[in-house]
Amino acid sequence: MDDFGAEDLIDCYANGVFPMAEGRDDPRIYLLDPDERGILPLDGFHIPKSLRKTVRQDLYQVSVNERFEEVVEGCAAPAPGREDTWINSGILRLYSELHRIGYAHSVECWAGGELVGGLYGVALGGAFFGESMFSRRRDASKVALVHLVARLKAGGFVLLDTQFTTTHLERFGAKTIRRDTYKSRLFQALRIDADFMRLPRELSGAQALQSSTQTS
Repeated sequence: MDDFGAEDLIDCYANGVFPMAEGRDDPRIYLLDPDERGILPLDGFHIPKSLRKTVRQDLYQVSVNERFEEVVEGCAAPAPGREDTWINSGILRLYSELHRIGYAHSVECWAGGELVGGLYGVALGGAFFGESMFSRRRDASKVALVHLVARLKAGGFVLLDTQFTTTHLERFGAKTIRRDTYKSRLFQALRIDADFMRLPRELSGAQALQSSTQTS
């Protein structure tokens, strides 16, 4: 897929298809269109009580689009219980290109000037396709998720695609829907002109909580 570029990837997302690799050291990239899809309903986003406290205390400094490639590399790095990942050099190249042209975004968590967690994904219309997240400190990726949802809700997004569901995401309200249902929601979301950067770049935990739990 050497001739597969950012514009091709955008077309894939617009049609409900996303890329993955078998492993970090496997150069091949596959396109997936699974029978079932994971989503995190924005109006049903649930934040556990202990995490609310962590977010409100601003234990981590949160930034947006400051270290995109470092976040992807953090997601690709092995971690306890996740010795291998699906992010290879081709994936990094493609999403870095998407970031340069304004479609891919990252949320970073910092402690003492060190990047300790974050997530990244792709924004297209009113849909955000969450790709991956990582933590080097307790709850860092979860704090990033709260800030992400705050931005999505404030920016007018209506669909947060998680690709698959996990026990971790189900705690926040994630669920699985059929492919045809997903694509119907996707095509409706693509008609919306949402804005990932509608909120200020610097956002306190209290502000993030207020926006992420506000109902439309």
